[in-house]
Amino acid sequence: MNTPVDLNYERFRQLRMRLDMSRGKPAPEQLDLSQGLFDDALEAGYRARDGFDCRNYGLASGLPEARELGAELLGVPAAQVIAGGNSSLELMHDALAFALLHGVPVGEGRSAPWRAQGEIAFLCPSPGYDRHFAICEALGVRMIAVPMREDGPDMDAVEALVREDASVKGMWCMPLYSNPTGAIYSDEVVRRLAAMPAAAPDFRLFWDDAYRFHHLTDERHATPDVFAACAAAGHAERVLVFASLSKVTFAGGALAWLAAAPGNVAWWQRCTAVRSIGPDKLNQLRHVRFVRDRATLERLMARHRALLAPKFAAVDAVFRARLSHVPQVSWNVPRGGYFISLYVPPGYARRTVELAGEAGLVLTPAGAAFPYGVDQQDSHLRIAPSFPTLEEVRLAAEGIAVSLLHALEERGARAA
Repeated sequence: MNTPVDLNYERFRQLRMRLDMSRGKPAPEQLDLSQGLFDDALEAGYRARDGFDCRNYGLASGLPEARELGAELLGVPAAQVIAGGNSSLELMHDALAFALLHGVPVGEGRSAPWRAQGEIAFLCPSPGYDRHFAICEALGVRMIAVPMREDGPDMDAVEALVREDASVKGMWCMPLYSNPTGAIYSDEVVRRLAAMPAAAPDFRLFWDDAYRFHHLTDERHATPDVFAACAAAGHAERVLVFASLSKVTFAGGALAWLAAAPGNVAWWQRCTAVRSIGPDKLNQLRHVRFVRDRATLERLMARHRALLAPKFAAVDAVFRARLSHVPQVSWNVPRGGYFISLYVPPGYARRTVELAGEAGLVLTPAGAAFPYGVDQQDSHLRIAPSFPTLEEVRLAAEGIAVSLLHALEERGARAA
């Protein structure tokens, strides 16, 4: 699939490409890195460290060794960790649903159910993660967009909204290599999030630490300990941390964790007691045996990086060659995570996606990174280069560029 050197939009259409880049999926070669989960399943057996039969009911908060692995990776005591199923998104959904139905811990008691307090709202740093926004929309939670910066959300806007509006009950946060901008929360942003006064005493930070180990460079970036920051500010119960191995082992069959202050953990255990008699402990056992510890995980992630980094570099190289001269066009070069944000002249994102789709290249819908799918500027595109082959990524990047250029030419022709 060699790219013609003089590729324009019409020639791109004639290639009849069939490629879906709408989601940040691991490539088959990445999934192969964890084949040992299957190969070693019989050796892992079904007995936990203490002899517990993982085939049976029980251990609603997860296998003890799975909670310990999460504790090592997230830097908290194991008693403050819940080991769940394969999806941290599921844990986030349930946490918000539980708060709506039952309220959350406040001091020695519990708040009224959020749904009984009238309309509630969540702050949504934007561009942000579309599945966060989908949870809010599905559960009837009003979303308030706040601007996203390179060092995290616009804290002046955040602090004003949280301080003045008691209906603001929570905020989505993706602190490291944020989806889709690649932002890394600064020390100051984390400190201010932890310490800011809130009109709602039951305010929560939903802290989605999805990319803690997903580095694309030699430097292993990190963000400050949000638990310590919240505790130091007198808001120990403010944060709920979510993480998983979904893009470490098998995207559809991994291991997820919730980490929180003791009061929040007890709340979670009460809320889930009627929902399940225990997670898939056989899968948890397989992951504990396969991943083992942080050092083993980091070696595995280095192999992921070797597969991913060339794809991100290829997109950057094509955009530099094709788009660096175009006014109002820019893109980030992420230091980790799974996405590239491409910013195009206002009014051209949707048309660029349409043109790419007509040529056989499916992209994330324009506006998906904003609450309700509405990008007021119509200028942001989320690029997901992980799944295709390197050659396909290069061609896709060329296709995105020529689709944008064609959209600009269309508008120019109509204006003339």
